[in-house]
Amino acid sequence: MEKTRTIEAVDQYISELPEDIQSITLALRKIILDASPNLIEEYKWSMPNYTYNGLVCYLQASKKHVNLGFHRGVELQEKDTNQLLQGSGKGMRHIRIKKMEEIQPDVFNELIKAAMDLNEK
Repeated sequence: MEKTRTIEAVDQYISELPEDIQSITLALRKIILDASPNLIEEYKWSMPNYTYNGLVCYLQASKKHVNLGFHRGVELQEKDTNQLLQGSGKGMRHIRIKKMEEIQPDVFNELIKAAMDLNEK
């Protein structure tokens, strides 16, 4: 049987979120973990982080939205053909999701894989 790839600290984090935000966070978590069997779920900086040869992405929930963030988001902007990445920091970028309908599994999957590729170079 395959070892579960989720960790209790992240389960706990999600369980304490408002119901609508929980749904979004769970859907994003599934997309991230489905993107690659090599991604490792961790709980750092009070939120779920996903690593592969270094930091790849994170989930940051608030009362009204969830950010799917990329630690090297600036380097992903050329792959972001839908112009979803937001932010103005030196390196990180995020996609803000307020409703389930805003989740784009295929687009997010491509960005997650591209972020993993950055960590292979």
